[in-house]
Amino acid sequence: MTYVRCVTEMGMGVDIRGLDYTSASKRAVYDAIHHSSLNFQDLIGKSGNEMKLKVTIGIPKPNKVNGDEVLKVLPYGSKTIEVIKGGLEILNEDKKDGTLIANAIIEVSFESMIK
Repeated sequence: MTYVRCVTEMGMGVDIRGLDYTSASKRAVYDAIHHSSLNFQDLIGKSGNEMKLKVTIGIPKPNKVNGDEVLKVLPYGSKTIEVIKGGLEILNEDKKDGTLIANAIIEVSFESMIK
């Protein structure tokens, strides 16, 4: 099966207090998918469930993200996630809390109709 990337969306999620890496990542994905509404799949005879979604999250401490929880934000398609070092973390003076920014890229692909 050959898939063709049709859409790439970007988003940013912030956790102001608590340094919750999963929450910031979920907000980044939510932000990305709410920039547009994909309606073209009807034109190519596909459904939302036939989408292949690849999520990449950039965040300072990738091992603190629960990828399964992040993927629950996406309502359709087969989903994969890769969490890599990126984003931004600014600690408060006491170094116990701070502000966290996660970045998300979502790649939406469909199986190629060209044989």
